[in-house]
Amino acid sequence: MIKVSTYRNQKLALFGLGGSGLATAKALIAGDCDVVCFDDNPAGVEKARAQGINTQDLRDCDFSEFAALVLAPGVPLTHPKPHWVVELAKSAGVPIIGDIELFARERQAIAPDAPFIAITGTNGKSTTAALIAHMLGHAGRDVQLGGNIGRAVLSLDALKSDRFYVVEVSSYQIDLAPNLNAGVGILLNLSPDHLDRHGTMERYSNIKKQLVAKAETAIVGVDDARCKAIADELADAGHNVLPISQNQPLKAGIYAQDSRLTDAETGDVIASIEGVGSLRGTHNAQNAVAAVAACRAVGLSNAEIQAGLKSFPGLVHRMEQVGHLGKVLFVNDSKATNAEAAAPALASFKHIYWIAGGLAKEGGIELLNPWFSRIAKAYLIGEAAPAFSATLGDSVPFEISGELDAAIEHASKDAGNSSFEDPVVLLSPACASFDQFPNFEQRGFAFKNSANALAGFKPIEGSS
Repeated sequence: MIKVSTYRNQKLALFGLGGSGLATAKALIAGDCDVVCFDDNPAGVEKARAQGINTQDLRDCDFSEFAALVLAPGVPLTHPKPHWVVELAKSAGVPIIGDIELFARERQAIAPDAPFIAITGTNGKSTTAALIAHMLGHAGRDVQLGGNIGRAVLSLDALKSDRFYVVEVSSYQIDLAPNLNAGVGILLNLSPDHLDRHGTMERYSNIKKQLVAKAETAIVGVDDARCKAIADELADAGHNVLPISQNQPLKAGIYAQDSRLTDAETGDVIASIEGVGSLRGTHNAQNAVAAVAACRAVGLSNAEIQAGLKSFPGLVHRMEQVGHLGKVLFVNDSKATNAEAAAPALASFKHIYWIAGGLAKEGGIELLNPWFSRIAKAYLIGEAAPAFSATLGDSVPFEISGELDAAIEHASKDAGNSSFEDPVVLLSPACASFDQFPNFEQRGFAFKNSANALAGFKPIEGSS
């Protein structure tokens, strides 16, 4: 745990008692802060109270007594309208912050030299963060990974000057972190997302920009117009900006060309992702370039970087290579809960036995049409099966399998009997899971368990 000492002997309000909220409350209490906690969910309040945390309805409190309101990132700050607790804090002139802000302040006070890499962007944050942490750990560095991925940031191990902190940061968290000051800040890309919470694309982009604008080194993807404009603006203002690209040569920075990751200034190949199955696809080329740039910035050698790339197992449930049954590769992409999220997986393989379906989202799978030619056969499950079959029509052979187990059994047999040298059984549902599973994680684990139960199946090391 990271004890928050920067508010010692001060009184704070905390709203939101989910996983990160509970971790934040405990970190504040450990740092001798007088914190009063609440949540709209009575079960969350009771859980906190049972753990000895001081809870009280914040509507009954005098906000003028609070030094700050610590807000969970899921609670509306501005849109569609501010939550009632936000209105109370604003009326009293009380600053509203989040756990990332607390981490940033504590690092600055306790261990300002502790390497801190913060990652944001619309897509690819989790893979990039996990890859950076893996490369650092593989190279023998003491590394902690958390934030919007895995562990809440204040539940990470205590701050030390030689401990590396790799933190994924969402736009919600940045909006609550005015003093976020990473040593290395990464902005991967920008596309419309979370506009229900931020109002406009301009506001969303400006929030994301804050992470790199305050970083000592700003690593910015320049393959989309919005990010390129941010990179140019920061460079013109004198910031240390390192541009990256997944597909175009640059005059400065690092770019990917085929599988080679190249230093633009020297022309030297830093590393290669050829043959790294967990980093297939152009989207992963950007993730790899960003991770390499960050690791170089904090002192890893090219040899350490290459070794880390080659040993990266991938992110669980995101194009995760599970294992082989003979020539057939099984890939768990359960996190692809809409068509846009499924597109990278379909674009990464040539002979696909595709398991898709679940609780459909708006738009269906029409936008996946450019990759239908890669699908040898589709196995449709869940409520979306009839609608998906209508979209596939005569373009793709399909069966309505209904249940995941049946889809895996049929897909594995068909793939194994095919003439293809490299067939793939791919779970990339393009749907939410809630018709058959409580979440995409459970759906992914069910896929992996069923695959592992097949006679002769050989799991890939690192997949569990």
